[in-house]
Amino acid sequence: MRPDRKRVVSLVPSLTEAVAVSAPGLLVGVTDWCTHPAPELAGVARIGGTKNPDVRAIAALRPDLVIANEEENRAPDLARLRAAGVEVLVTEVRGLPQALRELDRVLVGALGLARPGWLADAEGAWARVEPDAERRAFVPIWRRPWMVLGRDTFAGDLLARLGVRNVYAGHAERYPKVAVAELAAAGCDLVVLPDEPYRFTAEDGPEAFPGLPAALVSGRHLTWYGPSLAQAPAVLSRALREAG
Repeated sequence: MRPDRKRVVSLVPSLTEAVAVSAPGLLVGVTDWCTHPAPELAGVARIGGTKNPDVRAIAALRPDLVIANEEENRAPDLARLRAAGVEVLVTEVRGLPQALRELDRVLVGALGLARPGWLADAEGAWARVEPDAERRAFVPIWRRPWMVLGRDTFAGDLLARLGVRNVYAGHAERYPKVAVAELAAAGCDLVVLPDEPYRFTAEDGPEAFPGLPAALVSGRHLTWYGPSLAQAPAVLSRALREAG
């Protein structure tokens, strides 16, 4: 590990897990939404949410580096951290290849770690994926109002590799708001309902689309880019098959 990278604050749950698994003890601060791996995060300072981090608390931890993401974290918060003299590394993840590159940039390039074995496992797991027959689907990520995956998203890329064609992948927005009636009339074979950021369940979500098979999937395996990527193909494929 590089000697100037000993104290790290993570503002992204995915990256928190990636660092905690690869170098236990390196993290000194994480968000309230950082949940994995729980044992390694016990006692680590909580510094607010991804959208409302406590900049003063972060600066007080004297981190050598804060790791963030251009989508999950707000530019004004990152600017305030830099103004406080804190170095911030901002990642961008819009698909699987970029996620793997960014993980390498953070862990190996910025933190000076040896390339973790789980990263190679994730690459291998996705390289072996053989997609099922294509199914048309939409992927809600929120309700009240209903929002779905649109263009250029990491989760959409993973689903495409598993044979799921997102009918809103060509939308001008990345996370468009779409009326439930339009979704129900989209002529899809499937609705994919992750349990985050909105926690869709068997009782909350499928009832809005009667007659349409619903795949309830792990949001962590669909939206997180970290160690969970190694298991994601098997976990997501199983959920999609169980939907019928």
